[in-house]
Formats: sequence, structure tokens, C-alpha cells
Amino acid sequence: MSIPPPPGSRQPQDPYGPPPANWPQAYGPYGPAGRPYGTPVSVNALAVAALVLGVLCFLPAAGLVLGLVALWQIRRSGQSGRGMAIAGAVLSSAGLVLWAVTLSTGVASDAWEAFEDGARGNESLSLRKGDCFDAPGGLEGDTYDVDRVSCAGGHDGEVFAVVTLPGGAFPGDAKVTDIAGEKCYALQDQYAMDTWAMPGDVDVYFLLPSRDSWRYGDRAITCIFGNTDEKAGLIGSLRGDPTTLDTGQVVFLSASNAVDAALYEEPEDTPEDDLAGHRAWATQVRDVLGEQIEALRGHSWPSDAEKPVADLVGDMEDAREEWARASAATDADSYSAHHDKAYAYVDGPATVTARKALGLATAPPSYEGRADADSEAQV
Repeated sequence: MSIPPPPGSRQPQDPYGPPPANWPQAYGPYGPAGRPYGTPVSVNALAVAALVLGVLCFLPAAGLVLGLVALWQIRRSGQSGRGMAIAGAVLSSAGLVLWAVTLSTGVASDAWEAFEDGARGNESLSLRKGDCFDAPGGLEGDTYDVDRVSCAGGHDGEVFAVVTLPGGAFPGDAKVTDIAGEKCYALQDQYAMDTWAMPGDVDVYFLLPSRDSWRYGDRAITCIFGNTDEKAGLIGSLRGDPTTLDTGQVVFLSASNAVDAALYEEPEDTPEDDLAGHRAWATQVRDVLGEQIEALRGHSWPSDAEKPVADLVGDMEDAREEWARASAATDADSYSAHHDKAYAYVDGPATVTARKALGLATAPPSYEGRADADSEAQV
């Protein structure tokens, strides 16, 4: 006779029958390691670190070692992260190969040299208006380093303006050079107002940002005065602006430079080819002369300069009348006749006398032998 099992010990039958013999082993309420189902499996920390180092290619040797150690720990503990450990080890191995190739071919040395050149190029940013400096490599060609010195002694260059370019992509060497020419030549008379006092062997040069220095934040066009003879330099400062001149000198030079700027705008074509352009220019000169005559008349001059300045103003009025006639000329010959009479006062005896009374240079400038206007030095 059969004895029934005790109450509660009977197991329910599977309605689908016993599982096939080749099915995976079924576990009880605990897995093979005694871990309750539903409990998260921890990720190996070394596997995570190996993956991070491999992706960043930072300390590739350490990334490789951590990846191998992580694989060994995962096999023993059953933790997750095997894929991360393998990926970290592979990426770190590739990083080691890359470092070996870089060092053997000198690429690292070239990159470091470029960085140093860029950092040195940024030295130009430290130059300010009024600074004097020596350039070991000279002012011609590429200049990577400068040494600030006193303006009282000999030096290679003197900064008269610094122009900061906007950010963005590098505009190109040609564009930067064009901007430098436009800005620097327009600013030189603000720093050295007495153009007659400028030595004939001094010209304008530029320190320009290069494509490489641009990457390191160099945005400065440095406008400098330098000697056209590369074997010679400058002695003493060329500065002559409101910080070094008296009020009368500033008023006089401002008027003179304004008229000169208008005269420099003369059309390139001859009056025969462009009479309308010349007449418009003559009108502009006439108007500028009128403004500067009023400025000179409105200033209170020292007693010994009153008559010389008044005589110069008289010449300017005569010139203004000739420019007015030139602006109304109906043919090239008539225009040229009035043009020549108007120009007669420029740098004439009255100008020299007034300058002498004001303590300014009295020898008109000579531009013979000056360097090409596009002289430049590139940082």
C-alpha cells in the first residue's frame, strides 16, 4: 500500500510536462553564486577607468594595464564590464603605437616648436603705444621675438599704434597686410604730428599676426617706426603728440596735417582725363582750407607767433581762392593754372617762419631714398 506524502510537501505538476533534457539548468530562487534574482550586477571600476583612458588617449600604458587587470577581476568575481575592459585595452594599445610613431618621426618636437613660436608670437601683444624695442631678427621678414628697451638709447623700432583685429577665422596674410597699411599710415601723424621732424631714413613697418600665432590668440597689428637701413636703428623717441607738445604747436600741426591729408587725395588721372574728378577734389581742398583757417584764427597765439601765423593764414586764404577757381574750371588748362597757383603757398616761406616762431622743425621733409611703403615684419 502507498503512503501519501505529508500535507504541504506535494509539488504542483507542470501542466506542460517535464522540460527536455537538453534545456539549460533551471535554478532555484538564487542564482549559481547565491545572488537573489533582480539584484543589480556591479560594474568593475577598473574597466571603466581603462575605457576612459583609452578614449582620451591619456596615459595609454596605464589604460592597457588597467584593462588587463579588469578582465582578470571580472573572471573571478562575475562582475560586468568585460566589454569596456577590452575596449579600453585595445584603444590604449593603439595609443601606445601612436605615441611611438610620433616620437620616432619628430612630430611631437614640431608640435612643441609650433607652440613655442605661437607663444613667442604673442609677445607682440605686450608691446604698447610708445614702447621701443630691439628685434634680434630685424624688422624685415619673420620676427618671432622682441626685447623692450628704453627709447632714450638706440633701438630697432618704436610703436606708434596698436590695432586689434576682430576674432574669427584668420583673414589671410594679404588681407591682414592691407588692413595694416590702411590703419598704420593713417595713424602715424597722430603720434608724430610734426611730419617735418621725421628723419628721412625712417619709415613705417608692421608687426603682423601670422596664421600660426592667430591660433594662440594673436590679433594685434603693431604699427612701428623703423630705420630703412637694416644695419642702423633709431636713437631717441619720435613721439610728438599732445603729451609732448604745447597747445599752440598741437593746433598748428593739426591744421597743417588736415590740409596735407586733403592734398594727398589728388586723383591719379590727369585733368585732361578726369576733369570732373579734379574739380571735385579742388572743392574738397577749398573746404578743408576754410575750416583750418578758422581754427588758426580762433587760437590765442604767443606774441612772437601772432604775426607769423597771421601771414600764413593770409597765404592760405589766397590759396583757397585759387582752389575755388580750379573747382569751377571748364577746361584742363584753366584748371591746371589755378592748381599751380594754389600749390605755391604749400611749404612756402610763411610756413617756415610760422614753424620757427612755434619751435617746430623748419626743414621741409624729403622723401628721397625712403623704403617702399609696403615694408613689413610678420610675427
